[in-house]
Amino acid sequence: MFTPSRLRLARARLGLTRTRLADLSGISLRTLTEYENEERAPSEDNLVRLSEALSVPRSFFERDAIEAVPVEAASFRKLSKASATRRDAVLANAALALEFFEMLEQHFKLPTPAIPTLDKLGPARAADLVRNQWALGDRPISNMLHLLESKGARVASLNHEYGDIDAFCFYRDAAPYVFLNTSKSAERQRFDLAHELGHLVLHSETEMETASSKEREAQANEFAANFLMPTSAVRQQLLSGASVERILTARSYWKVSAMAMTHRLKELHLLSDWQYRSTCITLSERGFRRQEPGGVAPETSQLLRKVLYGSSARISFKAAALELDLTPNEIRSFARDLVPMGA
Repeated sequence: MFTPSRLRLARARLGLTRTRLADLSGISLRTLTEYENEERAPSEDNLVRLSEALSVPRSFFERDAIEAVPVEAASFRKLSKASATRRDAVLANAALALEFFEMLEQHFKLPTPAIPTLDKLGPARAADLVRNQWALGDRPISNMLHLLESKGARVASLNHEYGDIDAFCFYRDAAPYVFLNTSKSAERQRFDLAHELGHLVLHSETEMETASSKEREAQANEFAANFLMPTSAVRQQLLSGASVERILTARSYWKVSAMAMTHRLKELHLLSDWQYRSTCITLSERGFRRQEPGGVAPETSQLLRKVLYGSSARISFKAAALELDLTPNEIRSFARDLVPMGA
């Protein structure tokens, strides 16, 4: 038994063209094309070559057909800037992560999805309503990752090789999936999680077309800013004309980046154009443009920690890999920086 969709996906996840795979495997381009187009099946020798070239067990190609994640279903942050090859690579990895979470659901009871659909509301109003529905009040979100997981989101790590893709999300069989770039600062990851929540709340019924991506991204950014830094609570902090030091104190309170806090004050007309530009220049000079000096610790996954390290029930990376016909390193990539890697 040979499943062509598995070959296509295994190749795409490594960002390989057929020509490059032909070079790596020693199998002709024409033959590879026939394999992927279901015109013929590989010989035993060629299956071994494909397994070695694509770093998957031979048995991976014998599993049931795998459904790719369509481009129009995913909310890529920088879709217009990412090459088709890199985009397809992260979507291929996402398809494998889906199988990982589906396997977890067979062994464990995962949280039931409970993220509302509010596509008829504006971003700010939707953010306020979600906060209200989830009884968050006007306090800082203590842990964005735990919050999303408690509401049924399955959160996995993006391959760090694709740093130009910040994060993305989509629904599959009514379950929300979020893929997070864990190489970013903790504050940036929190904003990315809030941003993707915005997509799930506002755009769950929307096809993610490139033509409307700027509008969707602006809406998700507005949702994230309002969700993490609610208007009424920020105004109560009396931050009009705030100094850099007061802004740094506020960003620590709300657990956001200094730049995000500054931008939020500008949105709320608490900083003039001149004050905003001056603050951004000062923060940039102090290293806040790319990193977050003195920031919070990165958030980790409660769900993955429980299933990988639970005292009563657990599944190791090795066991998960055997069940999915992948390598343990492949499974670890889904949880990179979200849990310790010793399981």
